[in-house]
Amino acid sequence: MKQRISQIVSAIFYNAYIRGLLIGTIYQGQFKHFCCPGFNCYSCPSALFACPIGIIQFFVAYGPYYVSFYTLGILGTIGSIGGRIVCGWACPFGLLQDLIYKIKFPKLQIPKILYGGKYLILIFLVIIIPWYTKEPWFSKLCPAGTLEAGIPHVLYNPDLRLLIGTIFTLKIGILLFFLVWMMISCRPFCRTTCPLGAIYSLFNKVSLFKIEVDETRCNKCNHCFKMCPVGMRIYEEGGSTTNCIRCLRCTDCPAGAVTFSIKSMRHYPKEKTVTDNVSAGRETKR
Repeated sequence: MKQRISQIVSAIFYNAYIRGLLIGTIYQGQFKHFCCPGFNCYSCPSALFACPIGIIQFFVAYGPYYVSFYTLGILGTIGSIGGRIVCGWACPFGLLQDLIYKIKFPKLQIPKILYGGKYLILIFLVIIIPWYTKEPWFSKLCPAGTLEAGIPHVLYNPDLRLLIGTIFTLKIGILLFFLVWMMISCRPFCRTTCPLGAIYSLFNKVSLFKIEVDETRCNKCNHCFKMCPVGMRIYEEGGSTTNCIRCLRCTDCPAGAVTFSIKSMRHYPKEKTVTDNVSAGRETKR
């Protein structure tokens, strides 16, 4: 319940521009200079913030010397603290996937070989191809962008309907593909495609936030696997794996084997010098 509340609050916070919902315009105020930590389209009529992947693509498309250090700094800071915790607690598109998966439909697991797809998307569709073509191709094809911005703007603006062509048709096809996949498998976009999740996942092993498994308590009952939205057996892969979205559902372990903690700074005693040793000897004699 806490996770769901956090997801809903985040979605509302990212998309609090009510005027845009009413008249179909894009917010262009001061908040658009900031990127939201989750996956949310810049062009959504209600969006207050920019999409971090969209910002990265913009700078990549204009040459390698235009680097968005600000955006990379935000993502690096969040990743260093919590790894992929945003994926589990503050991503509107993750919330949509969780809700659609609840629809009664035959369910299938996703082969783990597909998990590497998000890194290929990040490298090629977010960086290399936009740099070469000077076009933000991931944003053009993004299913979240189609749902949050493409379809609403076409509905709001009759003139845009006359411009619908191959690209928009392809966008709709990709969106429909993922919507069906979301009913069949839990979080398919997060696990196989999301470039933002790929960036955050690189920090899972080094982040301050840690998920730990007490092997002496774990009886391998697979309760964690049944609860996990990304199909993990945390007692096998550990909480530092790049696949973990830090949703903390596994911490509801009946045996109490799965816990989380914030890594603290280790304190090392001050190394004694020769002068300190002499002083200590004098104090002892006194």
